[in-house]
Amino acid sequence: MRVNPYQAQVEQFNRCAELIGLDENLRRRILAIDRELIVNFPVKMDDGSLQMFMGYRVQHDRSRGPAKGGIRYHPDVDLDEVRALAMLMTWKCAVVNIPYGGAKGGVKCNPKEMSRGELERLTRRFTSEISILIGPESDIPAPDVYTDSEVMAWIMDTYSMNMGYSVPGVVTGKPISVGGSLGRDGATGRGCVFNTCFLLKKMNINIEDVSVVIQGFGNVGSTCARIFHEMGAKVIAVSDTSGGVYNPSGLVIPELIEHKNMTGRVTGFDKGENVPGEEIFSIPCDVLVPAALGHQITKDNAPKIEARIISEGANAPIEPEAEKILIDKGVDIIPDILANAGGVVVSYFEWVQNQQKLLWDEETINDHLYRILNRAFEEVFEFKNKKAIDMRTSAFLIAIERVAEATKLRGIYP
Repeated sequence: MRVNPYQAQVEQFNRCAELIGLDENLRRRILAIDRELIVNFPVKMDDGSLQMFMGYRVQHDRSRGPAKGGIRYHPDVDLDEVRALAMLMTWKCAVVNIPYGGAKGGVKCNPKEMSRGELERLTRRFTSEISILIGPESDIPAPDVYTDSEVMAWIMDTYSMNMGYSVPGVVTGKPISVGGSLGRDGATGRGCVFNTCFLLKKMNINIEDVSVVIQGFGNVGSTCARIFHEMGAKVIAVSDTSGGVYNPSGLVIPELIEHKNMTGRVTGFDKGENVPGEEIFSIPCDVLVPAALGHQITKDNAPKIEARIISEGANAPIEPEAEKILIDKGVDIIPDILANAGGVVVSYFEWVQNQQKLLWDEETINDHLYRILNRAFEEVFEFKNKKAIDMRTSAFLIAIERVAEATKLRGIYP
């Protein structure tokens, strides 16, 4: 039975709230979702037919600043998933200490079965439907699963047309030519690698001695693979929806990326062995990066995992029961709200550049990203050791305390 993603987040919050003795009134206030918008809207398809789609935009908490969170297009999008992801965004922004609250959005659709024109019409109509919530000072969307920089450009253009002037700061993850930021495309994967390297350093392990397995080979997974490969690590297996590819001597990642771009899949790569996608977790390695969808590591496959470190490139990839099994096995888990926070950090940089009408160079962006993530990692790691807890609990406690402090200081209106 599939774990309800929102209920899992509520249970995680309540467990952490108990540990810090959070006031009951504050607990109720922080747990409550600020706003939920459900929209049903028509889109004209290429064949002239009309299809109805359901979309969501959820703002979990805005006590620390404007709401921030991606928009995903996927057949399995539902309200509880979006609620859970919005709550995760609240903690993610808080743990890296950037001035945002958490939001998320999505449309229930199958983008793989839609033309680019159909996706553009869907995006523009969805943007119009949620325009009562989004804005550069209120709620700033970004790319997520099966959305990209072009989708963000359509959102920005639609919002701007309705306003009567260009508003680049309404979204992040845009193309450079319409106000995007250098370094944004690979920021989530780069941040995941940074955090993994921070932990490897604590464990006195050289990156050149590390073997890596990556589940998911989209933007995050492929970026992780490329940067690990460039740093000298051995990426021995990766997977996507087509299956997996494995080479114990290490995959040639630039060639694999080229193969994926040409064929749309990682399987069939001539310098690796095809393996079933579900076997990717059972391959022995030093670092496992789940970088696909949530709830991929379950109580059924967790016992098969033979990794020393799991760095969560995806949001909520490990179910709670599975995490208990992994912790008992001695696996160190870098939680999603820290491991994949690079994307929202550079989204923040993009928003700042838009607001200030500036353009930073990529070296400056990557340097700022490294310093912010390093500071956040050190805070989480130090607190983990101080309280003798796991890294996820440490990260959540830090994040929840920051949100609680902002909520107390702001008080209740009127």
